[in-house]
Amino acid sequence: MTQKALIIIDMLNDFVDESGALYCGETVRDIIGFIQKRLEVYRKAGDPVIYLQDSHTPDDKEFDLFPPHGVRGTWGAEIIDELAPQAGEFVLPKTRFSGFYGTSLEKVLKDAGAVEVEVVGVCTSICVMDTVGGLVDRDYTPIVPARGVADFDPEAHEFALKRMQKIYGARILP
Repeated sequence: MTQKALIIIDMLNDFVDESGALYCGETVRDIIGFIQKRLEVYRKAGDPVIYLQDSHTPDDKEFDLFPPHGVRGTWGAEIIDELAPQAGEFVLPKTRFSGFYGTSLEKVLKDAGAVEVEVVGVCTSICVMDTVGGLVDRDYTPIVPARGVADFDPEAHEFALKRMQKIYGARILP
């Protein structure tokens, strides 16, 4: 049996709430219900659930490119209530686009014996795509349901889905 894992990327107040620093727009609200259903499937199967959570310092270099967001210890950096982690699930703070940079993601996936990794969350063209690239670099099979990812830039979202499929060989599901 193939060991599966679910990665939920940056479903934080700053991206999902209208008053968040980098609100992704209406499309982000639409993916919450889908992610809830996927969470239920993974939880019932006992497969690993991993949350990646922007956790920046107030002077993070990323803020040269984007407005301050996901600042450690703030409301904006909190995972939205609708997708609250449960006991035994992993919450990995991150400071860069890729979920592998400076985190224990590689160890968590290896220890779980994961082979297929489903990736949902935001932003499709940034953290989702960079994390999927990291999965491919480590020989995991990435699965990205299009209904489970969102971006504040619709064109970048579509480009990222195509790129992940064509360049990384990710399975993009409708």
